Amino acid sequence: MLDVDTYAALARLKPVPPLELSSPDFDADGPLPVWAWSESRGGDDRSPGLVWGEPPAGTKSFALSVYDPDAPTGSGFWHWAVANLPADVRSLPAGAGDGEPGSLPPQAVTLPNEARLPRYIGAAPPAGTGVHRYVITVDALDIEEIDLDGHETPAYLGFNRHFHVLARGILVGTADPAER
Repeated sequence: MLDVDTYAALARLKPVPPLELSSPDFDADGPLPVWAWSESRGGDDRSPGLVWGEPPAGTKSFALSVYDPDAPTGSGFWHWAVANLPADVRSLPAGAGDGEPGSLPPQAVTLPNEARLPRYIGAAPPAGTGVHRYVITVDALDIEEIDLDGHETPAYLGFNRHFHVLARGILVGTADPAER
């Protein structure tokens, strides 16, 4: 497994101040709770709760994503991507990524993940691929809204949010296929 910092190249293009990011459901660099795994692997496809700190002045919205750089695809695997979270939001409860109306603020846009579902899908690292990292990223943005119709890819969101990021919080959870 390559030890790759998925945001290192972006930081060289545009240095970004840190934003505190944590979860009440798991420790940084620790295992995701079983319920945050995919239903196909004994979990509930339930997104973990997230809490982030005060963003810098000028923050008008947030974007978040959950990405597995260790997926055996050559391009990783996007589990969840949300744009246009209001600037006054500082947390999301566990399960906010269920895709149901009212789970996220009304202006938030959830993009389809790799399974083409507009919701969070849980960890499902295939046997024999080692421990996977799930990189959860919350960006404070200098715009209220990224113009999206909800059919774009998480990578497209990443491209557009890059040009507006004021601060970034990164939290990594892990999943070991040998445990499921």
